Amino acid sequence: MAIYAIGDIQGCYDEFRALLELIKFGPGRDRLWLVGDIANRGPKSLAVLRFLKGLGEMVVNVLGNHDLHLLAVSQGNLEFHRDDTFHDILEASDGVELLEWLRHRPLMHHDAESGFSLLHGGLPPQWDIPTALVRAHEVERALRGEGFHAFCQQMYGDKPQRWTEDLSGMDRLRFITNCFTRLRYCDPAGNLAMNEKGPPGTQPAPYLPWFQVPGRASREGRIICGHWSTLGLHNSFNVWSLDTGCLWGGQLTALKITKKGLKLYQVPCPGAHKPKGY
Repeated sequence: MAIYAIGDIQGCYDEFRALLELIKFGPGRDRLWLVGDIANRGPKSLAVLRFLKGLGEMVVNVLGNHDLHLLAVSQGNLEFHRDDTFHDILEASDGVELLEWLRHRPLMHHDAESGFSLLHGGLPPQWDIPTALVRAHEVERALRGEGFHAFCQQMYGDKPQRWTEDLSGMDRLRFITNCFTRLRYCDPAGNLAMNEKGPPGTQPAPYLPWFQVPGRASREGRIICGHWSTLGLHNSFNVWSLDTGCLWGGQLTALKITKKGLKLYQVPCPGAHKPKGY
């Protein structure tokens, strides 16, 4: 059995199926780990959700910011963004069923056997892996429980910027959500810089890529993430970033994880959108 971790799909169904053919994915034999942002901006989000839901326990899909945006819009939080392409999901005969499946996906997955953890965005420097899993479960309970609608109504915002144990209510849930689905940069004290989206070197001081912060509590854990297309394929500080810009005409990337080691696979993507700055 092999595990294949795959970068941000964002509705690019044809490229996703081409990658599965390249890696010779065997249903019932292999497992897929998806870093989130399976839907939106690409042309075939509905097909992606239907296919993944049909795979059942063979796939682990953590939630990304675009996936949460889809859920929030389904609950009346925001009007459609002009670039949103998930209208067909909301209008589909099985749309409610697909959204119910999506809101029960985790924010973080940890595999004790391989030692890898899977998430979409990043972790603040204060959290080690066990703490991060506990924090993820807090938001998962809100998404899966009776507080789902209220959570979607209040999810958006850039504050609070820094973690403290005494955060409570929606401030606490929003900070956790922002880390797991939006984080790229923070300062050494753990203040998040939500509006910084460019590649390393474009950010103002004192901000750093979250995985480069000195003394980061999660530094001993092996982490696979996505979300950061301007970073591209990257491995340093025990972090593997797999968002290689399929949506923008880059590649869709898979990282094969076996007891023998790691191997990369990529398929080229024509791109469903032109980049608009960062």
